[in-house]
Amino acid sequence: MFASLQSDTAGTLLSQHNYEHPPLQSVILLMNGNLYTESTAILHIVRRLRGPIQLMACFRVVPVFIRNPLYRFIARNRYKCFGKQTSCMLPTPETKMRFLD
Repeated sequence: MFASLQSDTAGTLLSQHNYEHPPLQSVILLMNGNLYTESTAILHIVRRLRGPIQLMACFRVVPVFIRNPLYRFIARNRYKCFGKQTSCMLPTPETKMRFLD
């Protein structure tokens, strides 16, 4: 399930984990009662995806103090690397059901 970091739902969930005022450009994963941020969140997510992308999970052995600056660099430069869409995707009804807000 998904929630915008600016939503009331996310604010409530994050405050329950003593993590208030997160950077809005970041990814945060709440899974099994644990809160993961930045590169650790991404590595937990890719581990659950199908296909070769799962291989990225092996980067968990790299220390966080190295991974997170790399994550931030990629996040800042993602449009240069991957391009930018001219319009937003409209979610399907099935996708809409996955949003908490």
